[in-house]
Amino acid sequence: MNAATLKPFRVLFVCMGNICRSPAAEIIFRKLVADAGRSAEFEIDSAGSHGYHQGDPPDSRMGACLARNGYPVTGRARKIKTDDLKDFDLIVTMDEDNLAAVNALDRDGWFRSKIRPLVEFCREHQAPRVPDPYYGGQRGFDQVIELLEDGCAGILRELPAAKLTD
Repeated sequence: MNAATLKPFRVLFVCMGNICRSPAAEIIFRKLVADAGRSAEFEIDSAGSHGYHQGDPPDSRMGACLARNGYPVTGRARKIKTDDLKDFDLIVTMDEDNLAAVNALDRDGWFRSKIRPLVEFCREHQAPRVPDPYYGGQRGFDQVIELLEDGCAGILRELPAAKLTD
């Protein structure tokens, strides 16, 4: 199979401001995919349900936590767009508010099957959501990294190999 015939599977991670949880998920998933030798099979991005921090890098506390865990810190915040619903194959939300905000963009319900909470993919941790660490202490950021690593590994296990283009 020629690499030119592959259509990457597109994954979008969404949190509220796109400076803590969703960019961390993007970074973690990107590394897991690379470590598995599957980078060519995926396009990975993140966005916020709100545009509070558009253009900002990841939160410095989250960046420090990611760096301590061996992840390169990259990216700039952006707000999710309606076109993202059709452009991405999987849209992964961090909590109930993010899920509701993304579902609200899908007025006709055409894309609901591809919008899923990250915690659905967790195998080692049971949690109702990925909590927002923004107003908490260091333990909150560490907990988020643990949940994201678990959920991102679950996503990678569940996703098919890249699709052939038509």
